[in-house]
Amino acid sequence: MKILKEPAARATLAFVIVAVALIVALWPRGGPDDTAGGGGTTAATSTSGVTDQQVSEDELSKERAAAALQPCPDGTGPAGPHSVLAGVTVPCMATGAPVDLGVTTAGKPLVINMWAVWCLPCRRELPIFDQFSKDAGESLNVLAAHASQGGDKPYFVLKFLQEVGVHLPVVTDPNGAVAKAIGAPRVFPSTVLIRSDGTVADVLPRVFDSEAQLAEVVREKLGVDVGGAQ
Repeated sequence: MKILKEPAARATLAFVIVAVALIVALWPRGGPDDTAGGGGTTAATSTSGVTDQQVSEDELSKERAAAALQPCPDGTGPAGPHSVLAGVTVPCMATGAPVDLGVTTAGKPLVINMWAVWCLPCRRELPIFDQFSKDAGESLNVLAAHASQGGDKPYFVLKFLQEVGVHLPVVTDPNGAVAKAIGAPRVFPSTVLIRSDGTVADVLPRVFDSEAQLAEVVREKLGVDVGGAQ
């Protein structure tokens, strides 16, 4: 059995401690009538002790306005005969309204980043997708989809997005419909590239370290050159 050297062991232990602390800080505990209290770590997003069951629609509307997310794709479809997203409807975080992804993303290449508030690498990677979405313009659709675990907690999702400072289009996947349709693995973050006909070009369970890396993959797999990505 290989034994870790002391510095490596300390680094591993530190990562585990930070990951557990972030999950405890952001994740609500208890049932629909319980609050997330009782000695948990104070959340960096100031959401400790608050669950979505306590948040009114007016409060959610304020958080949506504060997050200032870009609208979800608004194409008119219809979904192609081979579209993996045909009939998949999920909440759009910009408005709270349901969006039919098969219809609204039809006819354009699509990049979906699967992420979660409790995923530490996602915090680092989301700003890359945010800038890529801006640079892509109308050439393709870029969408961040929150995992099913926590996808039914829009308040926490919105607070996290505000904290990270990203504004790209975001949906949640509370029932796992998006992940199932596109074949996304239970690895976060993961990125799925979808052709303009709605078929999957590639599934990438990896972290992108730069916009240039992401642009290179999109160019290779989808044939779209996002010129602003350097």
